[in-house]
Amino acid sequence: MTVTLSPTKSKLQSWPGLIEAYRPYLPVTEQTPVVTLLEGNTPLIPVPAIAQIVGRQAQVYVKFDGLNPTGSFKDRGMTMAISKAKENGAKAVICASTGNTSAAAAAYATRGGMKAFVLIPDGYVALGKLAQALLYGAEVLAIKDNFDKALEIAREMAASYPVTLVNSVNPYRLEGQKTGAFEVMDVLGDAPDWLCIPVGNAGNITAYWMGFCQY
Repeated sequence: MTVTLSPTKSKLQSWPGLIEAYRPYLPVTEQTPVVTLLEGNTPLIPVPAIAQIVGRQAQVYVKFDGLNPTGSFKDRGMTMAISKAKENGAKAVICASTGNTSAAAAAYATRGGMKAFVLIPDGYVALGKLAQALLYGAEVLAIKDNFDKALEIAREMAASYPVTLVNSVNPYRLEGQKTGAFEVMDVLGDAPDWLCIPVGNAGNITAYWMGFCQY
């Protein structure tokens, strides 16, 4: 008796990454080389315990963007920033970071066949994120100053050398990050009455506002 085993055909990936998922709402063209790690499509999780504290029959949800490839919402912006940098012919990118941005920039730059340079304020960086950046092949430069000085130097280098700045001052970062709002609306059917979000330079909350207005 002869037994023939046929391997099960793998199913197609259902989620294409946020650029392809929301292409009509993003500044990309057919000429844009999409650099993706299949970011986005993160869950909106109900938290009834907090809703009970809020009262008034409120429904409360949390958007779990920690499930993005490098562990933060920065991946949303970086897929756009790196894709547009590659479209414009960039061979390298640069950023100042104390954590998440460095990991995302390094991962997506490597994915796009580009070099990543990261400036960090010495002693003020999340070591886990720094480890990610190093593992993804970034060149990490520590400076004896704070984040603002690191960003100032990064901006000067981007203005003087053929590298693209991918900090939040890059408008394509917000274009990618606004897709978080799209996903919230896909689940809820509309924008929420309230959005509570941590603020550093206010880039992400600005991106969510863009998303709620445009979708």
